[in-house]
Amino acid sequence: MATTEHAPPSRLRTWMLEGLSDMGKHGGHTGPHAQPEPPHKGQRWYRVMCLTGVDYFSTLGYQPGIAALAAGLLGPIATIVLVIVTLAGALPVYRRVAEESPHGEGSIAMLERLLSFWQGKLFVLTLLGFAATDFLITITLSAADASTHLVENPHLTSALHGHQMIITLFLVALLGAVFLKGFLEAIGVAFALVGVYLVLNLVLVVVGLWHIVTAGHVVTDWSSALTAQHGNVFVMVGLALVVFPKLALGLSGFETGVAVMPHVQGDAGDTEERPTGRIRDTKKLLTTAAVIMSGFLITTSFITTLLIPENEFKAGGQANGRALAYLAHEYLGGAFGTVYDVSTIAILWFAGASAMAGLLNLMPRYLPRYGMAPHWARAVRPMVIVFTLIAFLVTWIFDADVDAQGGAYATGVLVLITSAAIAVTIAAHKANQQGWTIGFGVIAAVFVYTTVVNVIERPDGVKIGACFIAGIILVSLLSRLARAFELRVTHVELDDMAQRFVRDMSHRRIRFIANKPGLRDKAEYRDKIEQIRNDNDIPTAEDFVFVEVTVTDPSEFEARLTVRGDVLHDRYRVLTLESASIPNALAALLLHVRDTTGCTPHVYFEWTEGGPVANFLRFFLFGQGEVAPVTREVLREAEPDRERRPRVHTG
Repeated sequence: MATTEHAPPSRLRTWMLEGLSDMGKHGGHTGPHAQPEPPHKGQRWYRVMCLTGVDYFSTLGYQPGIAALAAGLLGPIATIVLVIVTLAGALPVYRRVAEESPHGEGSIAMLERLLSFWQGKLFVLTLLGFAATDFLITITLSAADASTHLVENPHLTSALHGHQMIITLFLVALLGAVFLKGFLEAIGVAFALVGVYLVLNLVLVVVGLWHIVTAGHVVTDWSSALTAQHGNVFVMVGLALVVFPKLALGLSGFETGVAVMPHVQGDAGDTEERPTGRIRDTKKLLTTAAVIMSGFLITTSFITTLLIPENEFKAGGQANGRALAYLAHEYLGGAFGTVYDVSTIAILWFAGASAMAGLLNLMPRYLPRYGMAPHWARAVRPMVIVFTLIAFLVTWIFDADVDAQGGAYATGVLVLITSAAIAVTIAAHKANQQGWTIGFGVIAAVFVYTTVVNVIERPDGVKIGACFIAGIILVSLLSRLARAFELRVTHVELDDMAQRFVRDMSHRRIRFIANKPGLRDKAEYRDKIEQIRNDNDIPTAEDFVFVEVTVTDPSEFEARLTVRGDVLHDRYRVLTLESASIPNALAALLLHVRDTTGCTPHVYFEWTEGGPVANFLRFFLFGQGEVAPVTREVLREAEPDRERRPRVHTG
């Protein structure tokens, strides 16, 4: 047989798709967080906390300014509402998520287990769209705020003023370049960045509070202005509750906190089924991060509201997007302010790195299993280029404006937290924990309200999320369609009886009959054999084994195959198996029999009634339809050598 020589792949292609073949063999996925720490060799929880902290704590770079713009003089009161929701709402929810999903899958995996068939896949794709919104806006917003700190530095503002867009795009491109080179997650780097940043903020808070205490009129002026604007305390609290959804950025970081769970060092007795120590220490991680952030949220909101003139928060003001940096320069001098700017820029940039790593791990966690990712999407570098280009587009659309991106970021964060609250409510209900069910139900209602209000007031997040959702669903379905004829059974296992059937036939021609089970009585099998003999002119002496496939969830893609053998009515040998796709299961079985026996098996079908287009759609959506030609096509793609390919007969 003539062979065609193919040119070797280019060095660029090899570099871009590095790691792709290995991942395809093992069914895993690459990415910075892809491989967890070896068992019991993880990091201490407080060090891992800093890995999620670069995302969570870095919001201090812009959160106080956003609170001042959204709530004005009510900023500290609205922030207290945010802290209550954090400690009494988001924290208990994600502590439960850590229990239910201890391997870093998060709330999306919890909800995935509750739904099957195509509606479950579409639901997960929708959540992935909002997660992509969250992570991508984290990259663009953090880069925009880092550029703001750079441009507004008193020593650089004259040289860099007006170049914020270019600087932001450069930071995004630099982030992409680092991941193209190869990003090794450095918990040590995160630990150092977070440690320095929190110490600097602590110094700034202490100095700010000292100025407020020593200048007593500041508090008096603020309280008088509050009373003049809003009347009484009840009105203030009511308005704070209304304004609170605009401050939802301060809730970011919880989903990442669960995602990094595999890196938390557990106890020596931990098992994969029940990593008790890892769960306990992850709860410590989440609680400590929430308490630290809550303290900083309240104090920074208080000092920025009382010490910074209102006009400075607005667009063009020196505190816009950098309220704490403004105070650092104003009250601690240019040297400390510059050090604070450098620290803030570093942690904001590293927050983008954390978000990029999250994207590169989240998508491969689901899409390849669904058959909803192009082949090249399994490699890191092509996806880095895709995400970087999208980040460029988002930066351009929002003109590198921190305030403009706040709504989109908050929407992504809130949708994920709301889905987590709903997931733990359902989990508590299934566990018959009535008290927890009611409590989590109330929390879920609060987050639903917060999400709806945020969407109504700032619809940018839903628009961007909808674009991501539409793009993910479109690409996913096209990919699933393109991979429709791909052999996707990862492993075939025959029980003792099934192996005996195959061994008995291996000394002569191996013949299978694909049978759609009906009553499974003696007449069904007798008539089927007679029909196959007549249609294919097979001698009476030849023997057959029936193969019956039951379709389980046709929306699944990759799966293992277990084959059971039975003897029915004392004479008919039947192999039964369950799969998401009849043609794929049959093709996998035939190839497995060929490889284990060295003989080329034959399989016999009857033609399916109906039009070819309708039958293909039945196969694509429901795993059945035109079984015979699709089985042959799967075999043709899996085995290009015609001499070794199992034979398909249709009568």
